[in-house]
Amino acid sequence: MIPLLAIAAWSGTGKTTLLKQLIPALCCRGIRPGLIKHTHHNMDVDKPGKDSYELRKAGAAQTLVASKQRWALMTETPEEEELDLTFLASRMDESKLDLILVEGFKHEEIAKIVLFREDAGHEQKELMLDKHVIAVACDAPLNVDVQLLDINDVESVADFIVRWMRML
Repeated sequence: MIPLLAIAAWSGTGKTTLLKQLIPALCCRGIRPGLIKHTHHNMDVDKPGKDSYELRKAGAAQTLVASKQRWALMTETPEEEELDLTFLASRMDESKLDLILVEGFKHEEIAKIVLFREDAGHEQKELMLDKHVIAVACDAPLNVDVQLLDINDVESVADFIVRWMRML
């Protein structure tokens, strides 16, 4: 199975900002990352008025939209409980990935880098530390039992992830 690594933090801490920089940094190191993003919002990747949207809304339980550049599979799950991360990761193509980065799913039992920003509105004592945390990326000195990374130094965060992957 492809290794999973969560980037976990409170909303407003900069998870997406870090990932937007981290993904290209990992690509430059020869790592092929995938991404699973959890959202609490009702989201739709399709647009009203498009054929695929209209056909899906007509009742298709699954819709796969494909072009030369990309394809996307949408599965309707209105009656199901929230899907677990292992199931979602199993839908990804292992032949195309070396790592799956996960934004959200902070309570899952997978390796995590926790983010902390001093001005994000939370206190150090609120850090989401559990036995799965492998590092904390932060902008302030912290007293923790895991590796501290500079949240503003994406290159060092990417290097840490590459070293972690080699140990798996």
